[in-house]
Amino acid sequence: MDIWISINALTNVINLGLLSALVITYIKIYNSSKARFTLGLVFFSGLLMVNSIISVYSYFTMAQLFSAALLPYLLAISLAEMAGFSILLKVTLD
Repeated sequence: MDIWISINALTNVINLGLLSALVITYIKIYNSSKARFTLGLVFFSGLLMVNSIISVYSYFTMAQLFSAALLPYLLAISLAEMAGFSILLKVTLD
């Protein structure tokens, strides 16, 4: 397996961890406040988790279909998502 695919898959697994932490945090906030807005955040984060799961699955099952020239750009997208999720988690926890 190409190193780029492995790095992309690992980045998306880390994104799944960050999103899981966000979902758990939003559920705790909802349980204490019953604010409907947090249900939207849970739903939104859950959909992003589905996106990351599909990404990881596709890296392992369709690796031969990815162009080598495309992989660095996919990594840049995943890293940008990771930065965004990290910032969102930090802001949420503060």
